[in-house]
Amino acid sequence: MQIIRTIQEMQSYANGQRQQGRRIAFVPTMGYFHEGHLNLMRVGRGQGDCLVVSIYVNPTQFAPTEDFAAYPRDFERDKVLAEGVGVDVIFFPDNGEMYPDGYQTYVEVEGVTQNLCGLSRPRFFRGVTTVCTKLFHILKPHVAIFGRKDFQQYMTIKKMVRELNLDLEIIGMQTTRESDGLAMSSRNVYLSPEERTSALCLSRGLLLAKRLFAEGERNSASIVAKVSEFIASHNHVRIDYVQICDVATMKDTPRIEGESVLALAVWVGKTRLIDNHVFGETLEL
Repeated sequence: MQIIRTIQEMQSYANGQRQQGRRIAFVPTMGYFHEGHLNLMRVGRGQGDCLVVSIYVNPTQFAPTEDFAAYPRDFERDKVLAEGVGVDVIFFPDNGEMYPDGYQTYVEVEGVTQNLCGLSRPRFFRGVTTVCTKLFHILKPHVAIFGRKDFQQYMTIKKMVRELNLDLEIIGMQTTRESDGLAMSSRNVYLSPEERTSALCLSRGLLLAKRLFAEGERNSASIVAKVSEFIASHNHVRIDYVQICDVATMKDTPRIEGESVLALAVWVGKTRLIDNHVFGETLEL
């Protein structure tokens, strides 16, 4: 497994792979791997001849009050885990490489980014779409694999790739969960034992919503109210949002008709966690 730290070397490597007719699969990450990351890499291993993973904690998607400095990092551990699932290259740039002095260029996707996390984290999506566009140009992948735990981010990347006519396939994978249902996240390490127990309210809130849907409930406000009440009944919890949105527009929808996503963002102690469930999913997203 190779470690590449510069854009010039990474582009040269990618050009060489493409000239040999090799298909490049790419998994973008911020590191501190858990089984969810490794599952994306396993899928990537089956999607390409060459599997590249980036590890980069992207400063442009963090607000000044967020956890950029404290975000968990352990590159030596990540190297061992990546090699164990067959990664060929880790792209590991520093901030000066990605955003040199005087950097002024950003990519913004409108519409689908305006609701949900776009309201509570106004810098987030511009940072994500900018860094992903840069990584796509640097690594030149044929396919990129994303988790769908952040469903709004996944749909934003899909829309950006389509509307900018990038020659790239985006694959979205279902959320990997702990045995008790908690969505895997690098930020789970922030949780105290008591907070970890309370954090189960997210996945269990989704199960409540799925049961209501199975019983015939289609009114979004009714499901949102019951899920919100359930989540709020737990200790150490503060709701950022509980909303049901149309998957194509990411705007609130009054009734679940076709494909709609129930999106959750909940503070558990000082840790912000997200999760989601897509109702009526029939089409490849």
